[in-house]
Amino acid sequence: MELDKLDRRILHELQRDGAITNTELAERVGLSATPCARRVKRMQDEGLIMGQTIVLSAAALGLKLSALVQVSMDRHTPDRFERFESEILKHPEVIECLLITGQSADYQLKVVVPDMDYYQEFLLNTLTRIEGVADVHSSFIMRKVLDTTALPLMHLT
Repeated sequence: MELDKLDRRILHELQRDGAITNTELAERVGLSATPCARRVKRMQDEGLIMGQTIVLSAAALGLKLSALVQVSMDRHTPDRFERFESEILKHPEVIECLLITGQSADYQLKVVVPDMDYYQEFLLNTLTRIEGVADVHSSFIMRKVLDTTALPLMHLT
């Protein structure tokens, strides 16, 4: 899909504020409302814009502990991976699950929980009991230096 300067500006503004009205968006990018809405609709139809979300404050909700968890599987077979992935989807504490390479682990999870007691319960009674999990290493996030969902747009033409 070809993107021009106005498309990139629209995407930039939508990443900054997904709840912006079409009228305000059009004003910020220098278009009238109808052409702006058409461009947004085209980018949605093309799959470039996948949806809108609201970002919640984990701390304000009492979710004060975040962990990056590396999980190694006992066997590298499709059925093991499918089983693990279907099980991990059942746990809302896991907000990200990545199949990775270049590490000794097979998966990296981002887990958000209220406290260490909750994490210990999740680790011992849930994660390590998933069939095929051979090893788990946890790292705890002390401070977020950068936390964004915005994608870089400078390379788009």
